[in-house]
Amino acid sequence: MNSPEVKEFIRQHLALFWYIPEDKKEDISEDVLVEFILNYGDIEAVKSLFSLFGIEKVAKIFFNSINLSERRKGNYHELTLNYFTLLFNKYAHRHTDRKAE
Repeated sequence: MNSPEVKEFIRQHLALFWYIPEDKKEDISEDVLVEFILNYGDIEAVKSLFSLFGIEKVAKIFFNSINLSERRKGNYHELTLNYFTLLFNKYAHRHTDRKAE
């Protein structure tokens, strides 16, 4: 279950989760939340996500997701994948095992 802060963040960005049923939106996984915010959110949504989770945690979720499978990696737009791979490699220093394959 998501914390009240995460649920509030999701409510603030409901339009981004267009295909998820209304009664399921507040219970989406962190993987889905990060994917949708990075793919479809504006810069303010991304900054808010970093404030909520911290850049290190967002980077970990991102890299775990894209390294899980080609299908999961394919969920990210090509430009989004490239941009956040570069950004996290530069600014999220604790995860030395991260790499987009």
